[in-house]
Amino acid sequence: MLRLTLVRHAKTEPAAPGQEDWDRALETRGQRDAPEMARRLKDEHGKPDRILTSPAIRAITTANLMSRVLGVPAAKIVQDERLYLASPKTMLEVVNELGNSAKHLMVVGHNPGITEFADQLSGERSIDNMPTCAVYTLQFDIAHWNELVWATGVDADFDYPKKA
Repeated sequence: MLRLTLVRHAKTEPAAPGQEDWDRALETRGQRDAPEMARRLKDEHGKPDRILTSPAIRAITTANLMSRVLGVPAAKIVQDERLYLASPKTMLEVVNELGNSAKHLMVVGHNPGITEFADQLSGERSIDNMPTCAVYTLQFDIAHWNELVWATGVDADFDYPKKA
């Protein structure tokens, strides 16, 4: 069994005039939520072996904040430009290609793609929206990430900062 954890980047500041979307930083709430969600993930499902992230500032910052709490070394964080505003199909290709030997893989991305990816992977439930810093974890009865296909995820667990 392999475990996949999907994370939508944490709460972001609005774009400043003339600022590229790529360069938007986390706001204070996002900087607080990312470590808290990492603690909850670690308590419930353990730490990922590898993190794949969009290199947009908000996504890589979320990945870095979470990795510190999770105890994932910086060398295990892989930035891939294809994950920036990626479609579910592109996310699947990245996971198939870069998952390598990780038994627990985490992907940090953006809406709407990350929500659509989560929804299409689950064989048990539908996901309409992943709020900022939401964490969605699934298990798959596969040996390698290149075997990952749609609607095969089980034991789905959905958590987000405002969940009581």
